[in-house]
Amino acid sequence: MSLLKIRKKTNELLAGMILLLTLSGCRDVPVPKPRGYFRIDFPAKEYISSESNPVGHKIPFLTEYPLYGKLTSGDGSTGEQGWYNIELPDFNAKIYLTYKEVKNDLPSLIEQTYTMNVKNHISKADAINEEIISNDSSNVYGILYDLKGNTASAVQFYVTDSLKHYLRGSLYFNVEPNADSLATVIEFLRKDIVHMIETLKWKAD
Repeated sequence: MSLLKIRKKTNELLAGMILLLTLSGCRDVPVPKPRGYFRIDFPAKEYISSESNPVGHKIPFLTEYPLYGKLTSGDGSTGEQGWYNIELPDFNAKIYLTYKEVKNDLPSLIEQTYTMNVKNHISKADAINEEIISNDSSNVYGILYDLKGNTASAVQFYVTDSLKHYLRGSLYFNVEPNADSLATVIEFLRKDIVHMIETLKWKAD
């Protein structure tokens, strides 16, 4: 075989190898799939009045809470009345409610709520959004807090008539906080909290 033919054969082999390497490098590189979450079938939005509550003592306000929730009496650390829960077993969650009678201490109650329900979560929150609550027809005023990120509680609020009544609430899940997996549930239950606030009325003595 002549030197020219050998050189031509070598060039053909090299070209073939380059082509093979090029084609093998074009294969799809496996990319990890983003983490998925289970689909949740949410129940229809239906509400029941707290007037038909089973807690065993008078509640100083009226509101409508979700039918898939259960209103119970809380176990306040001091044993006093004014502690309530709306248990949401389908979502492994609970809305904690605490009622206080205003006795010339409204600024103190507001500061206490902010410290307990917001300041304690700031380190974990990516952001905290505030929505002003103002309903002149029912004398309900306050703030709704949305805490973004992996916080223990994603929704907090307080409402008052500025004279006698004060109510604070917070949504908690009985699972490790994960904003991504809980996002749709938080948004679903947030609407229930907004409905509770919108239908809230203070009871007269």
